[in-house]
Order: sequence, then C-alpha cells, then structure tokens
Amino acid sequence: MKSTGIVRRIDELGRIVLPIEIRKNLSLCSKDAVEIFVNEDTIVLKKYEPACIFCGSMDDAKLFRGKIICEKCLDELKNGDVKN
Repeated sequence: MKSTGIVRRIDELGRIVLPIEIRKNLSLCSKDAVEIFVNEDTIVLKKYEPACIFCGSMDDAKLFRGKIICEKCLDELKNGDVKN
C-alpha cells in the first residue's frame, strides 16, 4: 500500500470525507458504491464492481433474480451443466 500523507477525522456520524484528489484518481463519483474490506487492523476501500456470485467474473455480469451472474454461468445453469 502507498501512503498519501492525507489524514482525515471521523465525524460524529462515523463519516470520513475522501479528498477530491483521491476520488479523481480512482474515478469515484457521487453515489458510486464503495466496498469495505478489513484485514486485521487495516481498512481498505475499493470501488464496488459487481461480479458473478459463482465464478467472480465481471465480464458480462447481469442482475438475475437479485443476484449478479455472468453469461457463462447463466448458460451453464440453463443447460444443466451444474458440477458439484
């Protein structure tokens, strides 16, 4: 990880403002979803990109009955190519 040297305080509601420089560098816009990861004492924020619940692919990912699934896995399910 690379340090930016930027420090922000958490407000009374638990919010942190991401500096505009970081938002621009990561192409984050208002209303974009951000995924939160925790690794021991480290918090990592990542721009959320929907991925297939079966294989993790982001290629051709679509919403199907409330779940994200890629075309390949959807085809496998349609064709009964389910492997245990």
